[in-house]
Amino acid sequence: MTSFFTRVFPTCLFLFLFLRPAGCLAGPPVRLTIEEVYLQAREHYPLSRQRQLVRQSMEYSVENASRGFLPQLNIAGQATLQSDVTNFPFKIPIAGFSLPAYSKDQYKAYGEVDQLIYDGGLIRNQKQSAVVNELIQEKNLDVELYALYDRVNQLFFGVLLIEEQLKQNELLQADIQNGVDKTRALVEQGTAVRSSVDELEAQLLQAVQTRVQELSARRAYLAMLGLFLDRPLDETTVLMSPPEPLSTDLLDRPELLLYEYQKKNYDLQDALAKAQLRPRFSLFFQGGYGRPGLNMLSNDFALYYIGGLRLNWNLGGLYTLKNQKRISELGRRTQDVDKETFIFNTGISQRQFREDIVQFEELGRTDDRIIGLRNSVKNAAAAQLANGVLSAHDYLTQVDAEDQARENRILHRVQLLQAEYNYKNLMGH
Repeated sequence: MTSFFTRVFPTCLFLFLFLRPAGCLAGPPVRLTIEEVYLQAREHYPLSRQRQLVRQSMEYSVENASRGFLPQLNIAGQATLQSDVTNFPFKIPIAGFSLPAYSKDQYKAYGEVDQLIYDGGLIRNQKQSAVVNELIQEKNLDVELYALYDRVNQLFFGVLLIEEQLKQNELLQADIQNGVDKTRALVEQGTAVRSSVDELEAQLLQAVQTRVQELSARRAYLAMLGLFLDRPLDETTVLMSPPEPLSTDLLDRPELLLYEYQKKNYDLQDALAKAQLRPRFSLFFQGGYGRPGLNMLSNDFALYYIGGLRLNWNLGGLYTLKNQKRISELGRRTQDVDKETFIFNTGISQRQFREDIVQFEELGRTDDRIIGLRNSVKNAAAAQLANGVLSAHDYLTQVDAEDQARENRILHRVQLLQAEYNYKNLMGH
């Protein structure tokens, strides 16, 4: 017996592993919630890669501004030929002493180290401007990426709608097949004609064709959704029907922060204009070699150095300070107008979405009543068909009427859910 087991078991295992259907070896189907789809779509959308570039650019700008407090080294040199030089118009009557005669060709090469100790807040303002500009660019990206949610909703809820339609298609085929079976029995009894069965079977084939089209549409929707997620989604993928979202009227869109950051940028421009009017103090040290050196009574080449405290105060910005403030104020007012316009337009869309939600809720409440009535009529028609007092054509009419009622309920249910998520995204939640 042991010998038989050792000879037969490997063969059975081979047949089980390699001859079983491929789907039996496949892993569990991919299940995705709508929140996961939102997140993955944002992460893999090409525009999202700009966020890291914007952040790196800000870091470099802040680092460059901070280096303004590092010692600044400057190397310079010049060689000149002058038309005249300093001459002494008198002679000193002392034996062995004469006044120097300066050369018209003079040379100078020097290096200078300058250490900033006070800049009036200019560097601090530059770093703040870099940070705010980075926030503005990030919010611009958020605004552009926000439109991605609408496209994801269309595909996600499109798949859910098709899946519900596929379930209804199965019920439709079952009803038609029921009619086929009953009509065939009547044909065998001689109380119905063969053409009645043909009409029912033709309708059944049309339902099968509809199912083929719906399956193809589902695969196409999943393929397009997979492009947004940068991953393949096949027909085994399961999109989880989302719960009804919590409704809130609080507007929390990225555009609102964008307007605030843009206004902050104008405040920083005003601060920059003021900082440029303040004096700058620095320590400096200069060392060089040239002719003449610091000794004005010598015409020889010499080394020299000089150091001390330096003041730079450029008051030219006073001419444009008033207009700069006016420009900034106009910019802030423009942002206020843009924000007000955005809130106004969002309010219009908000009212429209609310009306859509109310409409689909009301339609959903009557859909169930209509389906109940249509189902009752269909069942009565099925009984009449079985008794040979109703034609196959009239039976199909009732089946189609109930199918249309169920299709409407499916459509209204998915439309309601999509409208609720569109409203949720409109409000920024």
